[in-house]
Amino acid sequence: MSSDLKQLNKLKKNSRRNNQLQEPKFVERLIKISRVSKVTKGGKKLSFRAIVVLGDENGKVGVGVAKADDVVNAFKKAKTDGRKNLITLPLTKSLSIPHDTVGQFGACRIIMKPAIEGSGVIAGGAVRIVLEVAGVKNVIAKQLGSNNLLNNARAAISGLEQLTTKAEVEKRRNL
Repeated sequence: MSSDLKQLNKLKKNSRRNNQLQEPKFVERLIKISRVSKVTKGGKKLSFRAIVVLGDENGKVGVGVAKADDVVNAFKKAKTDGRKNLITLPLTKSLSIPHDTVGQFGACRIIMKPAIEGSGVIAGGAVRIVLEVAGVKNVIAKQLGSNNLLNNARAAISGLEQLTTKAEVEKRRNL
């Protein structure tokens, strides 16, 4: 009798392990690691700043930034920051964006336009990484203004946040 209970408990434990919420697999891409220093009374204190973009290549993307004393910890902290800042964007059947959009952050402006199937991601720098990790396959983007990688990534995110579908617009008009 006790052996049956042990087997039953083992089954329960294993089923709990398998039934945990399966977190979707995120793709992490490093935009930049920079060495930063803070001048203190005792001298210079060196640390590292990591900028990471993560997404599921299916319409979810986020940008994370973090500082730590070593590169590995900075990368890990940036990943957790990116998970907190995830956004969801609508994708068309041709894996493009539904309409033109302009994203702004600081002195950066990003213009994004949908492209026909097969054209690929025509963008540069941090914007390209953000779009690829988000799962957008056909888009044309242009950076205007500042060249700052972090601000360009955040401007791209702000532009992607503004995207809506026809169904969402119809729903808002009917209310």
